[in-house]
Amino acid sequence: MAAVPRRTKIVATLGPASSTPEAVRALADAGMDAARLNLSHGAHEDHAERTRIVREVQAAIGRPIALIADLQGPKLRVGEIPSPRQLLVGEEIVVVGGDGASNGELPVAPSVIGDVLRPGHDVLIDDGHVRLSVEEVNSGRARCRVLVGGEVKAHKGVNPPGVPLPIPSLTPKDLDDLEFALGLAVDYIALSFVRAASDVSELQSIVRQHGSPARVIAKIEKAEAIVCFDDILAESDAIMVARGDLGVEIGAATVPLLQKRIITRCLEVGKPVITATQMLESMIEHAEPTRAEASDVANAILDGTSATMLSAETAAGKYPVESVKTMDLIARTIEPEMSYRHQMPEPGEETTVGTAMSNAACDLAETLGASAILVPTFTGRTASAVSRLRPHRPIVGLSHHQTAVQQMALEWGVTPVLMPQTHDVEDLWARSLELAMKSGVIEPGDRVVTTAGTAVNLPGSTNVIKVDIA
Repeated sequence: MAAVPRRTKIVATLGPASSTPEAVRALADAGMDAARLNLSHGAHEDHAERTRIVREVQAAIGRPIALIADLQGPKLRVGEIPSPRQLLVGEEIVVVGGDGASNGELPVAPSVIGDVLRPGHDVLIDDGHVRLSVEEVNSGRARCRVLVGGEVKAHKGVNPPGVPLPIPSLTPKDLDDLEFALGLAVDYIALSFVRAASDVSELQSIVRQHGSPARVIAKIEKAEAIVCFDDILAESDAIMVARGDLGVEIGAATVPLLQKRIITRCLEVGKPVITATQMLESMIEHAEPTRAEASDVANAILDGTSATMLSAETAAGKYPVESVKTMDLIARTIEPEMSYRHQMPEPGEETTVGTAMSNAACDLAETLGASAILVPTFTGRTASAVSRLRPHRPIVGLSHHQTAVQQMALEWGVTPVLMPQTHDVEDLWARSLELAMKSGVIEPGDRVVTTAGTAVNLPGSTNVIKVDIA
């Protein structure tokens, strides 16, 4: 039997520390499965160049890499200030919406913050590293007292926890960035600060209007999103647990439990879920993670997260490649202890044919000790259905659509393989075996379970399970 590939996928954010062909190739060789473009930072030409490099590296290594464009969303940020400013505990500071700050006042954009703050509200800056308390509001100016001091820099995030912001989910910047990202043919669009299912459906509509097959990731980082999570999940193709802003919104102590609940719910419906933010934060400066960070990553993997994400660790840190290698090592160490999620329908639950077929294929593969589960799929959705059960057997997802193959790079346990279009089911089965062996997941003589549709090239037609010998 061939070596079992790592199942939990690794997302690496590209930035100044990882923008050269050599750097991206090193990240890919270390185990990067998806590259994230953070559109909150950097010019379009920078992201276009990173995209070009990713696709060149993908061709060179012969393995698909999913490309994620992450929109900034309705985020409040510190405006332009001449230089970083040190705020001291007990100091008084005036927060001003927009560009009207003067005489040492702190500008925050967009200007809406001046309209929503009230005495007693907290204002958190840079993920809560600096905390202010609002004492008085007058004509769009909020006089605040510094509760937790620290350095404040331009463009750092600002959060008023529990304060609804009358800002559209897609700002003018987001719409401009979205059109740019779709022009790059990215595989996923991540929507920041989702507050309602309508935020996601609006983005889905725009993506489809552009004729793009890109899938939408809803980032869960607002208290409002927790309240209506199931509705958001129904409209989304994938979920990201964005723990930085989520922790600022609801408190760090609540985040771990919510993370577990969100991952479980995503597994139940068969949609990928990414766990993100501060996973190996110390590796921005150090070559080794803390023991707490290693435990954090391990627990997310044991919970069943589809992917773990690196942010500043790979975008701006000193040890981007080491960070990916560390993620890879932790995943390979932990995954053998994961349990197969045998899933039977609940009484009264309506089960689709595809879901039932994926359940049966996984059960059969586990019972027979098959070397792999082969999933020829038009869009990749059948591979998602199989992946949600977290089987012990590697999953080979095969599609003749390049975008589907790249999107499957984010799916837990799936080795994505591009295959030529086939015209009948016999050819489909033969090609699947041939390419699975070529991928290195199986070897001649291995037993495999294949689930596919007899109506080839027709989405949603899965209706056959076949046991075969490679």
